[in-house]
Amino acid sequence: MLDYDLHCHSNVSDGLLPPAEVVARAAGRGVRVLALTDHDDTDGLAEARRSALEHGITLINGCEISVTWRTHTVHVVGLNVNPEHAPLAAGLAAVRGGRRARAELMAESLARAGVGGVLQGALRYAANPNMIGRTHFARYLVEAGHAKEVKNVFRRFLVKGKPGYVPHQWATLTDAVGWIRGSGGVAVLAHPGRYMTGRHGMGKPTMRSLLGEFAALGGDALEVVTSSHTPEQYAEFTRYASEFGLYASCGSDFHGPGESYFDIGRLPDLPLDCRPVWQLWENQPLQKVA
Repeated sequence: MLDYDLHCHSNVSDGLLPPAEVVARAAGRGVRVLALTDHDDTDGLAEARRSALEHGITLINGCEISVTWRTHTVHVVGLNVNPEHAPLAAGLAAVRGGRRARAELMAESLARAGVGGVLQGALRYAANPNMIGRTHFARYLVEAGHAKEVKNVFRRFLVKGKPGYVPHQWATLTDAVGWIRGSGGVAVLAHPGRYMTGRHGMGKPTMRSLLGEFAALGGDALEVVTSSHTPEQYAEFTRYASEFGLYASCGSDFHGPGESYFDIGRLPDLPLDCRPVWQLWENQPLQKVA
């Protein structure tokens, strides 16, 4: 099992646990190197770093940037970023800025479908109201009895063609990779298998176009081992990483106990023919939070 987990979330974005508790849970489950990668926000890193020092594990500064690419929403994880890099900080602030307006439109869509009071309910689950998103809505819809668990919500609500779905223009792929690389970080295309599922998933030719553009922009790595991938997809995305000259990353995409496909840590090993992404910083000092 890997002792690296390079993709997880705290309640600064849409996780259930505060940053310090995420780190403590990771340490208790054998993680040696952890990246906290909250959506479009780095405010949890200082707390996480204090907890990492207490528990004797290495913390990698991270974030996960929401990106609109063609008609698809994709996510780019930044690893070993400098959160004080002005273009990165300003870019993340701009991405966060549209979330409240989007949430109000999502609530209106659900109300038209007969599901009322959702915005107020979702906000109760958002420790950081500036980061309200689909996962907070999903938690309230479970509470209100519209689904048995969070993962089931996205079969009936909040996705394209279903009540609560609202298209949104996030960052561009060019900007996201540029902000991360400009801050001294490593750009990773997160959970690519997710973009190929569902009625509106991209096919293999479109995935190849995405990977080609990502690599040409300076993207560094592809998330190969992650909770939403099958073992067959580990092999598939290992081949893509090799073809496009990308390193391989791994992460649980942990959001909270009982909500994620994997708990934090305990990830399967990367396939043997991968180049691990941590090779890109293992001989350099890690960036810190002031």
